[in-house]
Amino acid sequence: MWRFISIALSLVLMAAPAAAERIKDIASVAGVRSNQLIGYGLVVGLDGTGDQTTQTPFTLQSFVSMLNQFGIAIPEGTRIQLKNVAAVAVHADLPAFAKPGQTLDITVSSLGNAQSLRGGSLLMTPLQGVDGNTYAMAQGNLVVGGFGVSGADGSKVTVNVPSVGRIPGGAIVERAVKTGFADGKPIVLNLNRADFTTARRVADTINETLGPDVARPMDAMSVVVDAPVNPAHRVNYLSLLENLEVEPGEAPARVVINSRTGTIVVGQHVRVAPVAVTHGSLTVTVSENLEVNQPGALAGGETVVVPRTNIDTEEAINPMFKFAPGPTLDEIVRAVNQVGAAPGDLMAILEALKQSGALRAELLVI
Repeated sequence: MWRFISIALSLVLMAAPAAAERIKDIASVAGVRSNQLIGYGLVVGLDGTGDQTTQTPFTLQSFVSMLNQFGIAIPEGTRIQLKNVAAVAVHADLPAFAKPGQTLDITVSSLGNAQSLRGGSLLMTPLQGVDGNTYAMAQGNLVVGGFGVSGADGSKVTVNVPSVGRIPGGAIVERAVKTGFADGKPIVLNLNRADFTTARRVADTINETLGPDVARPMDAMSVVVDAPVNPAHRVNYLSLLENLEVEPGEAPARVVINSRTGTIVVGQHVRVAPVAVTHGSLTVTVSENLEVNQPGALAGGETVVVPRTNIDTEEAINPMFKFAPGPTLDEIVRAVNQVGAAPGDLMAILEALKQSGALRAELLVI
């Protein structure tokens, strides 16, 4: 049976259109996901760039608590001034199917006012999940890409961010997370972008390859696929499914405007109803000059400074351009380029077209 499926899969891949994409690139398996871990710890061994404990008392509290765990008691009233210790937050992503003994890359970020974590070492820190359980233990020497140099006169030069570092393989997994992959239930494929057409095509492609009614679209996001109960067979089954190629449905007509950078993206299916557009700019220039008014020698007056204000207006004359019925993307770009509209002007034109009802697309401002 598996040989037959492999041959059918090869035929589907060879016959797939050029615009087709693999299912593994447009969808993910429900339940197969990473989980965020976070922890609190101490970085030691800094070269005088640690937290100032007078302003970050939690660093001193953590340091004293650590010493108590090793049986070292600090007499009451002892004043401790730390310069080489920093309180940090540690976070990492626990991949799906991660097993105890495997390592994770971790990121260490300063919580206090430490100037730099360069040269520091993270002490053993438990990393917990949202459920409060410990899933990994972190420890190791930090790799910091930034650095800072300061002088006695207050001058300072900082490159990148010296208060954040990473430890490659700095955490060891202590507990695995159940994914539900081996529970024998049907597999659910979640699309990266909700689209009814894509969901139907994914189900049709799977059914054409593996048999009728194997896959059923639930909605615009999910497709349910019957799968073997045996975990080993499920792995082979998913390997076949994720390599099937499907032509995704085309994106909806949409114009995206980034108001901060002036970037404008016009989708392929954007259409404009017949309309005439003109866009002019009015420039107002206000200049103020100071003139000295000095009376004659026998006038007996005083010399005064009199402001003289000049206001000039200039309005650019831009031609009107016309959109034919249902112009394509190429025609829209050509018409706008003919009048030399700047990104700011084009934003105003698109917004006016949307308000007039002539723009047959969603206008999204980010």
